[in-house]
Amino acid sequence: MKNIVFDLGNVVIDIDFPKTYIALAELSAKFSEKEVERIITEQNLWVNYEMGHYTDAEFRDLLRSHLSIEATDEAIDQAFSALLLDIEPERITLIKSLRSQYKTFVLSNTSNIHIIDVERILYKCTGERYLNDLFDKVFLSYEMGKVKPHVSIYQQLLDEAGLEANETLFLDDKLENLEGAAQLGIQVAHIIPNQYTILDVFGAKSK
Repeated sequence: MKNIVFDLGNVVIDIDFPKTYIALAELSAKFSEKEVERIITEQNLWVNYEMGHYTDAEFRDLLRSHLSIEATDEAIDQAFSALLLDIEPERITLIKSLRSQYKTFVLSNTSNIHIIDVERILYKCTGERYLNDLFDKVFLSYEMGKVKPHVSIYQQLLDEAGLEANETLFLDDKLENLEGAAQLGIQVAHIIPNQYTILDVFGAKSK
């Protein structure tokens, strides 16, 4: 193994999806948490935003329209980012130490609104300002125009970074994302929130 690719959600940063649906429902004049989740899923709002199909402003306006929301950009961004929790400093310490032995990367289904908040949380929790300072390269779905688990996103990462699949380990919390990577011969490890973290994968211990 020469290369390690990290997902962000529940691998680097803890996340809790229902918190976003709850927060958006609180902004809505009409819909409950479950209805918000259903509408976002049925209309492919989240996935299309993460594929880069909408600008930030277009995405906010779609949420306003579909969810009957009248709120400022800031309020919508805060609600949409409610799923983003904390980053354990030990994880960042481990990631930095691994760079002495491996090339390290991020591959994440995400959006511009979320990345802005991820880096705010990164600085709050660890003092590190930018993801790009911690990895050899950061691959983000909304910039690539692709999302996991489509095989093409893993192939693009391999091609752009000049990596061999069988020399590369990919860590993700979703089995379908690991299966997509494995189709190309990439080694995979399943991160299970609150059970099996990157600290366990590499034999590190949380203080």
